[in-house]
Amino acid sequence: MLVPITRQTFEDLIPRMATSDQYRYTWGQPKDFLRRLLMSVVGILIAIALQWLLPPGFEIIDFLFGIVAGLYWLWSPVYWAGLKNAKLRRYQYAGFWQGRVLEVFPSEELIGTEETVNKRGELVVIENRERRLNLEVGDDSGFVTRLQVPLKRDHRVILPGDVAEALVVSNRPDLSRVGEVADIFLPDYALWVSDYPYVQRDAFENVSKRLNQDIRRPQPRPQSSRPQSPRSQSPQRSRSAPRAQDLPRGPGRSPQPRRSRRDYRELDDRL
Repeated sequence: MLVPITRQTFEDLIPRMATSDQYRYTWGQPKDFLRRLLMSVVGILIAIALQWLLPPGFEIIDFLFGIVAGLYWLWSPVYWAGLKNAKLRRYQYAGFWQGRVLEVFPSEELIGTEETVNKRGELVVIENRERRLNLEVGDDSGFVTRLQVPLKRDHRVILPGDVAEALVVSNRPDLSRVGEVADIFLPDYALWVSDYPYVQRDAFENVSKRLNQDIRRPQPRPQSSRPQSPRSQSPQRSRSAPRAQDLPRGPGRSPQPRRSRRDYRELDDRL
């Protein structure tokens, strides 16, 4: 199932500025923080050196450069997260996709290498490997995509056949060619499967609940315009004058018996 969403909803799901989850992701590990801190120190040293090299009148520019460089360790995660968001926001159209988990399996992937020297003086290459989850999802239309993320303990509950939902983006109005697939959400477990958290998760879950309610809502049956047969039509009482026995009776008045022809003859003889 693929349901197009408006541009406003798309921008709400993929914000321009970094969210708290995105900031924590781009903050990285301690070694990433030390690298940014070192770059900030180098920037401050450059700003101090520029004070002696620049002619008078550039003190404000040099001061601003020193502040920006000194705080690089703090604002750089926001900048890099904004670039990741802009990668999806450059697409013109987006849609809410729902399918099934086709295949799920773990694997070990090489994420980097390190070179070191052992006690004998020999060069040794150490491979850094990481256990990752491979998740393949698809739908009845033939659309299939695979996502690979770091393996977590929560991923043990995922089974083939589980319902999967995601945000897809495209440059075509009919979404016939999908450019990117954002985070995958498994509503049966309220579980997100992703590497970088592109989507505002609370907003996406609200959109998912609203669309699923609209889909499950029973549609009113159209009334049949076929004319009924004369036999099926119930007999209707004609709008003729009411019968005598149907007329209202006055208070305390009993109904009059109907006279026969013999009664009328006896009456004529009496007269």
